[in-house]
Amino acid sequence: MDELPLDQVRTLLAVVDEGTFDAAATALHVTPSAVSQRVKALEQRTGRVLLMRTKPVRPTESGEVVIRFARQLARLERDARAELGMGMADGLGPVRLPIAVNADSLATWFLPALTRVPQDPPVCFELYREDEAHTTALLREGQVMAAVTSSPDPVAGCTVRALGLARYLPVASPAFVGRHLTGEPARDLREAPLIVFDRRDELQDTFVRTLTGGACGAAAARHQVPTSEGFRDAVAAGLGWGLVPEPQARPLLETGALVPLEPAPPVDVPLYWQQWKLDSPALASVAGVVAQAAREALRPPDLPDRRAITFGHARSGPAPA
Repeated sequence: MDELPLDQVRTLLAVVDEGTFDAAATALHVTPSAVSQRVKALEQRTGRVLLMRTKPVRPTESGEVVIRFARQLARLERDARAELGMGMADGLGPVRLPIAVNADSLATWFLPALTRVPQDPPVCFELYREDEAHTTALLREGQVMAAVTSSPDPVAGCTVRALGLARYLPVASPAFVGRHLTGEPARDLREAPLIVFDRRDELQDTFVRTLTGGACGAAAARHQVPTSEGFRDAVAAGLGWGLVPEPQARPLLETGALVPLEPAPPVDVPLYWQQWKLDSPALASVAGVVAQAAREALRPPDLPDRRAITFGHARSGPAPA
């Protein structure tokens, strides 16, 4: 296999994005037969099955590799046209950057960071709020170009850099503490109602297991609130206790709407920035802005607090999740 014919690669991408061979044919202005022949020819050239012929179609593991290459190729072509002054004039519109980010970062420091990205040429963001496992899959498939994640292991074809430590504080409302947390915290937190983000949110359970030496997780009585702001508000309303991001908890701690669950320690979660290994000016600009904002908003990754518990995962968000 000397090369991957670009028309075949672009056709495979169109089939995956459109979901069917017929829809891809419409998008490419060719016949469905031509689409099918190009995909078959590419599979013969690579010696791999690239698509599962379902509705909608889905790429195989080998297909994901080619799809990622196709998206990177499209990005390089677009950047080259922009540098040549051909972008907006040809009706290509602004540069679009798909980025995956966990829910708590999105609700605290990440959106303000994006306002610092230079808009000459214009850049538009497509943000995916996903859990850690699916964020990795989105990078692998090429659906996103970059991600804020709690995984330090780089996806193939990606670079990774440490951003910092996101701190979570164990808190509850004063009334809730008076009802449920009057004794030893490690014991009470095993029985007290709590707030979780969704069914995959294990942050509170891991916290309780750490306090109890792995004896058990948090209580079965739990309220599911799948937004970062709603999670904070549910804790402040007294529905349960929870681990709230420090930037969201601090103002409510100052007013007395929340109280810390002392002597329970805070939790630090390392965050990382993963992105394609791609010479894209827009992507490089965003990466620099995100790194600077993380230095201002997060705790230094190389200066862990001995009082805090460090976890390897963050609360991220629901799958489409």
